[in-house]
Amino acid sequence: MKSAARLYAVQALFQMEASDASIDEVREQFESHRFGATLDGDTYAEGNITVFRSLLNGALENQSQIDQMTDRALVAKWPIDRIDPTLRALFRAAGAEFLAKSTPPKVVINEFVDVAKAFFPDGKEASFVNAVLDHLAREARPEAFS
Repeated sequence: MKSAARLYAVQALFQMEASDASIDEVREQFESHRFGATLDGDTYAEGNITVFRSLLNGALENQSQIDQMTDRALVAKWPIDRIDPTLRALFRAAGAEFLAKSTPPKVVINEFVDVAKAFFPDGKEASFVNAVLDHLAREARPEAFS
């Protein structure tokens, strides 16, 4: 359920950016119409609502800090506003989880690399995400790597 919540958080953050919808609108839509819903014959996974809300709130409350950490992890020619919006949402959700300090960094990295694979099954994005998240984790949680 936590894995599904992470995936939904990335989707919700993407949707908020793409549509300028508020956190309340998007949260309600996901919790009412995605978590465990059946649409067009497909059943969506149940997600952990507490984790979902925590990631959304943390990403929004700490967006500036997370974006700055992400910028430092990216090559100078690729600031966060130039990368794919799905990846931007993923980095923000993962950054929120690193800053919450409730899950070991290696678990967060593995979980969000899996999310990247779900969005980009044939691409090299998973390796890119792994490298950026490793940098974010080391900056946000240096004590976990000493």
